[in-house]
Amino acid sequence: MKRLDGKSALITGAARGIGLAFAKAYVAEGARVAIADIDFERACEAAAEIGDAALAVHLDVTEQDSINAAVGQTVESLGQIDILINNAAVFTAAPIVEITHEDYQRVFDVNVAGTLFTLQAVARHMIERGLKGKIINMASQAGRRGEPLVGVYCASKAAVISLTQSAGLGLITHGINVNAIAPGVVDGEHWDGVDALFAKYEGKPPGQKKREVGSAVPIGRMAQAEDLTGTAVFLASRDADYIVAQTYNVDGGNWMS
Repeated sequence: MKRLDGKSALITGAARGIGLAFAKAYVAEGARVAIADIDFERACEAAAEIGDAALAVHLDVTEQDSINAAVGQTVESLGQIDILINNAAVFTAAPIVEITHEDYQRVFDVNVAGTLFTLQAVARHMIERGLKGKIINMASQAGRRGEPLVGVYCASKAAVISLTQSAGLGLITHGINVNAIAPGVVDGEHWDGVDALFAKYEGKPPGQKKREVGSAVPIGRMAQAEDLTGTAVFLASRDADYIVAQTYNVDGGNWMS
């Protein structure tokens, strides 16, 4: 008996990286998965790689019509949504005096509003069907503290933690558990862009910031996406039925709470 047998999951931003690792782990535990991403071509490739238990869905979390369509397509194809992972996110970095309104709006539209309104759409479906669902939001260690060059991103992830608490308390009365995962630094293709931003503002050669960040983690390295999958499976399983409105640090010891 696998831990997610018979369950159906919608994972946003799942065409690559952490989201794709979650999708593979969920399928290995018996679930069927909708791989939702704004890059539909890559979502299709990811679904084909996983096999018959995966479905590609186009999703732009900044557009309500797109959210509604993705939820509807997932329900039509998989029957229902038992699990949601709000994984889609974007990153930016700049000194406080150089932050633009455009960057601020883009980050909050994806990281906060995208999380809220996708959560809302799926929660409405769960309530209508009487499902005892699980919703997992992706926060970050950046939401636990401020950082000089990452003010907007840090604020957006702090908002995700707060939203997880409010939604967790509001939805558990319907039997829906809402929790979050706060990763530390996770290696992957997105770190090329992150490293480039720090190189620009800190005057470091390419690759140096990534090496520094990895060596500073108490466990001694950056995370791989697969380091997060155990917590994601746990929070989606019956083992987490009594866990409500919590944010789990999975960061190699960077933050203690």
